[in-house]
Amino acid sequence: MDIAVGKAAIYEAAEKLSNWGRWGEDDQIGTLNHVGPDEIVAASKLVRKGKVFAMGIPLNQQGPQSGLFGGRWNPIHTMLATGTDAVAGRFDETNKLRFSDDAINMPVQAATHWDSLGHIFLDDKMYNGHHARRVDGGGVHVLGIEHTRARMVGRGVLLDVARHKGVDWFEDGYGISNDELDATAKAQGVEVRKGDFVIVRTGQMERCLKEKKWGDYAGGPAPGVRFENCYWCQEKEIAGICSDTWGVEVRPNETTEVQQPWHWVVIPAMGLTMGEMFYLAELAEDCAKDGVYEFFFTGPPLVITGGTGSPINPLAIK
Repeated sequence: MDIAVGKAAIYEAAEKLSNWGRWGEDDQIGTLNHVGPDEIVAASKLVRKGKVFAMGIPLNQQGPQSGLFGGRWNPIHTMLATGTDAVAGRFDETNKLRFSDDAINMPVQAATHWDSLGHIFLDDKMYNGHHARRVDGGGVHVLGIEHTRARMVGRGVLLDVARHKGVDWFEDGYGISNDELDATAKAQGVEVRKGDFVIVRTGQMERCLKEKKWGDYAGGPAPGVRFENCYWCQEKEIAGICSDTWGVEVRPNETTEVQQPWHWVVIPAMGLTMGEMFYLAELAEDCAKDGVYEFFFTGPPLVITGGTGSPINPLAIK
């Protein structure tokens, strides 16, 4: 598609692709409605070898956050009780139990995560017409991540676009077209179907890990899908789209009028589930070896009431 990306194109796409009311005025899960019992049962039959691939990155201080986007920080892991405390007898009188305990402090979108449908606004509205004021200091009072707690499961499809194009990774700013997604699927012998969780590999995370520096990975330039992808996602009726980048869409964006134009449409207008910062190296290598790019996918969020997202460790099971 040849789209002159800007505010006009954003509002046009938002109107054409809107799913407001499609699944009722009380709907809070958007495109996850495309996954039903039949799709889940069919996906379960893709488990043939019992091979499991974890796609979450570690929650530690070596993570990708540099404060570039929204002031997010890497997870802070704090020990509350340790073995040295225990052998010193610290808890013998009070707790009468020797144990270890800890805590973690992190933004919910600091590592591999889902965005909730209350994360992005189109002007003053969220998905399904809810007003942005319904997100306040008390959390996301509608469209919080907790509503998806039993819905992040189904057929997963890896579209290894970087490998298909013969590169280890795309350079920052490389925009992946709809035609490239379709060509990748065709070359891999896999069909994108209704209710799928589509995972797009650009190789960006692998580049950062190989270079042993995240740089401005979380918030800066990145390869990713073009704005036109919102039409592709709606046409395919996928449940969600995920990638190994921090924001799925290409950066720098295709316009300077707004930040993240694709986000403006897919979350508040379409209600599309989005996953970011997926670690894909091991899954991609296995898919390339056996030629199987479909699998059983599961990635339930933490049940964070009123959350704008949730850290996850999604699994691909073949």
